[in-house]
Amino acid sequence: MHRKLSASSLTVALGCLIHTAACAAPTTTTLQHAPSMTASPSPAAVSTETPALTLDTVQVSARLDRARNALSPDTGTSQTVFDRKAIRQLPQGDNTPLNRVLLQAPGVVQDSFGQLHVRGDHANLQYRIDGIIIPESISGFGQTLDVRSIESMKFLTGALPAQFGYRTAGVIDITAKSGAALGNGGSFGLYGGSFGTLEPSLELHGNQGRWSYYLAADYLQSDVGIENPTPSRHAIHDHTNQFKTFGYVSYLVNATTRAGFYFGTTDNRFQIPANPGQQPEFAYGDTTAFDSAALRERQRETTRFGVFSLQGHAADTDYRIAVGQRYTGVDFQPDVIGDLMFNGVASVVARGNRANTLQLDFSTPLGAAHLLRYGLYVARESAASSNDSLVFPANADGEQTSTTPFAVVDDHRKRARTVGAYVQDQWQVADALVVNYGLRADRYDAWVNEGQLSPRVGLVWNATADTAIHAGYARYFTPPDTELIAPTDIALYAGTTNALPSDRSGDVKAERSNYFDVGVSRKLGRHWTLGLDAYARRVNYLQDEGQFGAALVFSPFNYARGRVHGVEFSASYANGAWNGYFNVAQSRALGKGVISGQYNFDADELAWIDTHWVHLDHDQKLEASGGLTWAINADTRVGGDFVYGSGLRRGFANTASLPPYFQLNLSLQRGLRLPHLGKLDMRLAIINALDRTYALRDGSGIGVGAPQYGPRRGLYLGFTRDF
Repeated sequence: MHRKLSASSLTVALGCLIHTAACAAPTTTTLQHAPSMTASPSPAAVSTETPALTLDTVQVSARLDRARNALSPDTGTSQTVFDRKAIRQLPQGDNTPLNRVLLQAPGVVQDSFGQLHVRGDHANLQYRIDGIIIPESISGFGQTLDVRSIESMKFLTGALPAQFGYRTAGVIDITAKSGAALGNGGSFGLYGGSFGTLEPSLELHGNQGRWSYYLAADYLQSDVGIENPTPSRHAIHDHTNQFKTFGYVSYLVNATTRAGFYFGTTDNRFQIPANPGQQPEFAYGDTTAFDSAALRERQRETTRFGVFSLQGHAADTDYRIAVGQRYTGVDFQPDVIGDLMFNGVASVVARGNRANTLQLDFSTPLGAAHLLRYGLYVARESAASSNDSLVFPANADGEQTSTTPFAVVDDHRKRARTVGAYVQDQWQVADALVVNYGLRADRYDAWVNEGQLSPRVGLVWNATADTAIHAGYARYFTPPDTELIAPTDIALYAGTTNALPSDRSGDVKAERSNYFDVGVSRKLGRHWTLGLDAYARRVNYLQDEGQFGAALVFSPFNYARGRVHGVEFSASYANGAWNGYFNVAQSRALGKGVISGQYNFDADELAWIDTHWVHLDHDQKLEASGGLTWAINADTRVGGDFVYGSGLRRGFANTASLPPYFQLNLSLQRGLRLPHLGKLDMRLAIINALDRTYALRDGSGIGVGAPQYGPRRGLYLGFTRDF
């Protein structure tokens, strides 16, 4: 891994990105982590490049791609870049789930159901494709975006410029593959191995005249859909079938304007794994015994999105207009008798959310030293939630008074509106100093009506040719995830076995925080690059999420106050055939006083949190990741990566932590030329090569629904053939 952290190399790289497509990615780069600390070229040079006189698909598309970068700031944040080479060098390559790719960035902590925590935040991640915001999905563990469709990906953290709002723990800015760049052709892949895994995939791409296209489809079946609730090698009832598609079609209107359409679909079906050895607490009719290993719950997750974009250049202004829609839904089907006997409630849970979005971004140079960026984002959401439950009647002590269940219908609908505008100036104060300052204005109207003005400022100083320093401040406004909020009518469950611990129920509020970030990077000699970054966040109405029911869907709530801080160290090495990287991060995330969704908490736990600072359930003191690859020759490469964590929180009010864990993954990649088949790219991957058994969750802690264990050792073989 080569991480471009020096001031001089960053400046050259950004200049290449703006002016020459051919030098957009150094051939030695596998994974780049860099606080984005470049004193950029003059804004005028970014936005006033003379268009070509022809409509050659490749040339004009490449120029519009470069112009698109002028719409997004590239200063004052910590940034990890995964290019195509970096993704292919991961042990699973294009078959790596997106969350597993991001685990190789500093400060990212893994959790169950594919969730990630960045710098002490619960999720709070924003996904963009070519700079266009894609609203979140409800699903907690189904990956919506497929890695094979990614040409490159920036992962941004820290004090973000004013252009970035709403989800601010991290921004995953994806550059999608394009037929204009790839030409006519495609590829077919097949990957499979342990635990019944089989994953065929197909890519098609091309261009003709003013048109270009890229299409991808992926199907996965496996017997490890969700983390095993036991340490055994094979989970009970854990099969999954997942189907994903992604496409991008573009049309060159003229030499300065491009229209495009992005679309994607996901249909993921999961069996919920059973946890043997549990004893039922309730009777159903004449039945008093039920084998928990025979529980048969299921969940289906669907997502689909489509975005029409118009991007171009008029006078001195680059612009992008994007109109889109996203629908996401979750459907949970219980094991009716089993859920009633173990939980006292069996609920058919359905949630759906449709979001219509408008995004406008503009970039205009003001003289030679200033680049003004400004824009607008509007989203209208229609959210629906239903909980059709069967429950038993109960007395005041919660004891079952009848073995005959009755139905409770708890359905809700809500419309939400989000509006945000920003303006920011990138000021080239001197050759070695750039300042990015701006202001956001946001408004969120749903269960609560809130808004905020949020100032941002960041600076980058190239202190020497090998040393860069950045510092930033951001005021953040984080509305709750509309698609996750499902109000509960507490009175409906009074006198039942699903009676809630309390009747306190504050509305989920927008989080408001002050974020401070400072970092330094240093290039040592020709091969080593080091980085150090520290951050602190002071929060009002800190948002967190928990799984409070049988369905694997998270529900948000607020702590009155929050304190988050940490430090990250990164190192990278690149020397010919060798590439390596290492990250280690320390963090602390604390909250005090629950002010919304209190009915989900036991009275004793709620009282403790009201008077004590408690660790958030996803707080992990230490995390580390790293990797090393060796190119034996042009066709053969060996490598591996690892993740380490000191353990997430557990126990009453998160007062204890789980044991540390370590997972090592290995791979062998080989290019073969076979008769009648041509060249095949073969891959052998060993996941959790040491077969270490470790728990991500033990079923205790705030908002933790069940135990979950990391993957056991698996052997996988795959091949890809281009055509």
